[in-house]
Amino acid sequence: MNLSKNFTLTELVKSEVALRKGLDNTPGEAEIASLKVLTEKVLQPIRDHFATGVKVNSGYRSPQVNKAIGGSPNSDHCRGMAADIEIPGLPNHQLAEWINQNLKFSQVILEFYMPGDPNSGWVHVSYNPSNLKKEALTAVKDKNNKTVYLPGLLP
Repeated sequence: MNLSKNFTLTELVKSEVALRKGLDNTPGEAEIASLKVLTEKVLQPIRDHFATGVKVNSGYRSPQVNKAIGGSPNSDHCRGMAADIEIPGLPNHQLAEWINQNLKFSQVILEFYMPGDPNSGWVHVSYNPSNLKKEALTAVKDKNNKTVYLPGLLP
């Protein structure tokens, strides 16, 4: 099933964790509708602007898959409203900045990016039509190896 011109449902629900652990990662109708909006409002515009493929590392996550990876119980991934993405060859910081400056979204998080290593980390982006707050954050590990979220997109 196509969600937009260049994105399919299959790529937005693919989960290596689900495959390894034998977990069902099938979204319901509401989650599929949300994935369609996410692809139309965020992922397809990114694809169109950069004129290259967008790698979806994680899209929809069933509650079981989300728990298996240690995701937040309130994750937008479980509602089909978020994706973790990269564009091979494009620094993730640059991708996050472009999203922040050019699109409507709920949240963009530059996750575990290391300056000097353009391929490090990934970009989390979410789109909830009723909460387009345009929150930009950077996820890093603190000295105790705990994930902390800092305001803004840090270089």
